Amino acid sequence: MLTVHASGGTSMLKAAVEASAGRINLLAVTVLTSLSADDLHQVGVPDEVTDQALRLAALAQSAGCQGIVSSPRELLPLRKLLGEDFMIVTPGIRPTGSDANDQQRTATPAQAISSGASHIVVGRPITHASDPVRAAQGIISEMEQARIGR
Repeated sequence: MLTVHASGGTSMLKAAVEASAGRINLLAVTVLTSLSADDLHQVGVPDEVTDQALRLAALAQSAGCQGIVSSPRELLPLRKLLGEDFMIVTPGIRPTGSDANDQQRTATPAQAISSGASHIVVGRPITHASDPVRAAQGIISEMEQARIGR
């Protein structure tokens, strides 16, 4: 997987899709999980986070990207818009009891999978754990339970 920013626009996304020539899954980043609605407004985006994520996701899909990267908080409307086969990779995953750190829009692994994530990104809850293997196993178990319930 390779990421580009959807805010680069249609021409850039289409050029990236063409350059990737189907050799790699090209994902377009919508709204960073570290950004809040206030942060978006400060950089000149008047819309709410969900509206911006939906707009950029639709742009990425129409440009030929294979998926997007977006917060787990926007998963339900994104999955409805994009369909079941489009990849949605979700960072900002925090198991119950984990610190949010710099992430503004987070969810647990189970919440993300149940809401339609095709892939999750987990960093610090594993890399900063006293027992990273055990932390990863707990996340995998939580994901498996969510898939059973889906």
